[in-house]
Amino acid sequence: MKPADDPTPRRIMTVAEIAEYLNVTPTTIYKLARKGKLPAFKVGTDWRFDKDAIEKLVTDRTGEVVNKERHGGSG
Repeated sequence: MKPADDPTPRRIMTVAEIAEYLNVTPTTIYKLARKGKLPAFKVGTDWRFDKDAIEKLVTDRTGEVVNKERHGGSG
């Protein structure tokens, strides 16, 4: 979460935007959000995603894959 004095606005994204960003279907995004695999929140019945949190997740997951490959682990 950004500090309160950070002037940069948070970028909140929709299911369609996140699906395009991650190059997956909206159905996949819904499934991952419901299972808690993606950081998300609901506004009424609509899911929303904080782009910074999604980018952090991607970075963290990419690091996990790289570390597994370096140490001979499998998927």
